[in-house]
Amino acid sequence: MQTRPKVLLVDDDPDLLELYRELLARLPSNPEIRTANTGLKALAFLEEEPFHLFLCDLKMPKMDGLQVLAVVRRKYPQLRTVALTALTDESLRSRVYALGVDLYWQKPANEREVQLFLDSLESLLSREASGGFRGVQSKSLVDLLQLECLSQNSTVLRVTNGPWEGRIWILRGELIDAETEGLVGEEAFAHILSWKSGTFEQLPPDPDRPQRIFKSCNALLLETAQAMDESGTGTEPPGEPEIPSPPPPLEQIARMERVSAVLRFASDPAGPWEGRGIEYPEQVRRWAQHTLDRYQRLGEKLAVGPLEQVQGWSWQQHVGLAPLPDGGLMVEWHGRIAPDRAREQLRKAVALLQP
Repeated sequence: MQTRPKVLLVDDDPDLLELYRELLARLPSNPEIRTANTGLKALAFLEEEPFHLFLCDLKMPKMDGLQVLAVVRRKYPQLRTVALTALTDESLRSRVYALGVDLYWQKPANEREVQLFLDSLESLLSREASGGFRGVQSKSLVDLLQLECLSQNSTVLRVTNGPWEGRIWILRGELIDAETEGLVGEEAFAHILSWKSGTFEQLPPDPDRPQRIFKSCNALLLETAQAMDESGTGTEPPGEPEIPSPPPPLEQIARMERVSAVLRFASDPAGPWEGRGIEYPEQVRRWAQHTLDRYQRLGEKLAVGPLEQVQGWSWQQHVGLAPLPDGGLMVEWHGRIAPDRAREQLRKAVALLQP
């Protein structure tokens, strides 16, 4: 009889503990779930019995999550670990991964994020049992790629299928290249996704890899799936569900690296707006529209062509504005971000919002 895996969950909020207990009970592996409301109690549990997976909230009183994870990683190096947080903080993410934690995860806010969260936990439990490798079907590989991109991770996936091997490079949540059997870029990516089975391993990130893929992860996944359907080489048997639709464009923008707020607004002051993470949206909208109008008039006066975007920053934040055919877009980043990086993200954000 197969032993059920054991999961230890740590959070100082009793309501969240109960919520996560209910969520983890949905895992296919049907794990035994223990909970602790302090880091010290969690460490006491680990002293008493072995666990397969350890989930820890980062914001806790007295002994915070980083301290707990540092101890766990030192004393139980084989234990799979997950850091949970409600914050979008790239420096915190870097500190967590520097400890050797397997997964840094923002607490899920909708059903799709919940399912990705559960898929990642089940995958970690499978990896614990198999020594770091997982057998995958194409659908599982798609889910993994979406997970890595949504989590803004950097990694290299080595995928093997019998005698064939391929690699997919992901940098800060964006697909940048793929390679297999003499193919590179999008062509290699599509070929790897056509494999019906195989295994994969996550390798350290390679930030120096030249970029050959310039489309977003979700756009490329959908294009590849459509191409396989049209050619009759789809990897999923009949009756399998289709690849889930990507999140709404504004949600994808809000998940970009270090983005803390997004606002899309109509040209008409009385028109609609949509935002994420915005305080006082009406005031921010008026300021953003006024600023765009001023720079557009200046561009017309100087005859320098249409306005593409405006950036401004302080030591606390970085803001970008871009005109849209029906209004405008404002993106705010937490802290300073390189202007070239902000420009690239703002261009991608505009592309997501334009059909």
